[in-house]
Amino acid sequence: MSGPTNHPALYQINTRVALRERGAALGRPATLEDLEDRLLDQIAAMGFDWVWFLGVWQTGTAGRDVSRRDANLMNELRRELPDLRDDDVTGSPFAVTAYEVHRDFGGDRALGRLRERLARRNLKLLLDFVPNHTALDHRWATERPEYYVHGSAQDLQREPQNYTTLKAAGGEIVLAYGRDPNFDGWSDTLQLNYRHGGLREARMGELAAIAQRCDGVRCDMAMLLQPEIIQRTWGARARPSDGSPPRDAPFWNEVIPFVKRGQPGFLFVAEVYWDMERELQQAGFDYTYDKRLYDRLVARAAVPVRQHLMADAAFRDRSLRFLENHDEARAAAAFPGDVHRAAAVIALLAPGLRFVHEGELEGRKVHMSMHLARRPAEPVDQALQGFYQRLLACLRRPEARVGQWRLESCRPAWSGNPTHEQFVVTSWQDGERRLLAAVNYGPTQAQCYVTPGFSGLAGRAFTLVDLLGDAAYHRRGDDLAAGGLYLDMPAWGRQVFELRA
Repeated sequence: MSGPTNHPALYQINTRVALRERGAALGRPATLEDLEDRLLDQIAAMGFDWVWFLGVWQTGTAGRDVSRRDANLMNELRRELPDLRDDDVTGSPFAVTAYEVHRDFGGDRALGRLRERLARRNLKLLLDFVPNHTALDHRWATERPEYYVHGSAQDLQREPQNYTTLKAAGGEIVLAYGRDPNFDGWSDTLQLNYRHGGLREARMGELAAIAQRCDGVRCDMAMLLQPEIIQRTWGARARPSDGSPPRDAPFWNEVIPFVKRGQPGFLFVAEVYWDMERELQQAGFDYTYDKRLYDRLVARAAVPVRQHLMADAAFRDRSLRFLENHDEARAAAAFPGDVHRAAAVIALLAPGLRFVHEGELEGRKVHMSMHLARRPAEPVDQALQGFYQRLLACLRRPEARVGQWRLESCRPAWSGNPTHEQFVVTSWQDGERRLLAAVNYGPTQAQCYVTPGFSGLAGRAFTLVDLLGDAAYHRRGDDLAAGGLYLDMPAWGRQVFELRA
């Protein structure tokens, strides 16, 4: 779909897996230039605006070797892929050695051609930026060790899971593994020090160069760069090792305007948790992960879901909605049957950036590690795929992309019936186009009345056509505006009504 959208859709592809499967079909290693036009056509036809090719950047042998030596990880990989082979374990794509397109994928030239092919289909390209750390074998580890967080011999002895030694020009040094303060370090990475001015300038240059090759970036664990998180995680260890003056201003507030001055339409998406979403939106991110909505949907709790959707529009419209991503369980495994379909209507018809992970639409259930380049074969869930085809058709409609969204209020169908609390009802309107999405997000049959806030109902008659099913109901606009619409739905029921005048 061409033209600007206020509520776009993003499709994620695991680049390594896509190229491994394409190479198997071709009988030779595949590059980005070998990705079929048919795949890109299908993504465009489904109504997506953005494609995120995860893991295109150059990685090295150090990260791969760490993965293969990790007994616990290898046991996990064998559970995911019982016929695991050595060459399936490629290491994490987030252990980046250089922001150059991986040689095995055809390099920057192949990416440029892929971007051109996407643009011809009105698709924009999103790539990764991993701000917190680099791979062990990044050139900075030996050339610019001052860019990293340093430790002492005592740190290494006390916390071997968080520090490592490296040979540098002046001898052996202790550097910290990249980490989240709540967990042990990622032993295939080294922690960058954003209090070092030279490192910040170098990272700004890298982001400006990335912005020349794509239309936006998804920033991995973006909240780890906030000054309070750096202080909480590293304390005094984050003082620059070379004695240079520490820089404590928030990095994102500096780099996002810098990049957008050169590329005004460039998109910044933050993976963010710990209730720091609004803080990063205020720092300049266009969209932030909405993990809170996901968690409430997983908990199957309609009231907290509604409460979350009551957020102010400035925050709400810049949230990235999802039912799965490469870090979470597959939606078909986390949400059984009708629960999955009900949750999808709520999440993907909410305002913001609608995010779909490859395999989600086909009902894949095996969660695949990012350390793998191959995934197991799984059957397509034809019924689920058919449901998603209908839901994506709803998302392509103008009212669901540029219209006005409302969270509707539900009231009891009769005194003493509390089941109205199970409903999540939302609406979209763009002029004379109207959608009403009704979901019984609960485990029992439920009833309620909802009075939709549409304009232009008075004195007219409407047919309510369920776009997810075959039902159609005739209602007077005056009745809808006064008494409201009566809903009686089974457990996890969902309907998306188009109001046809």
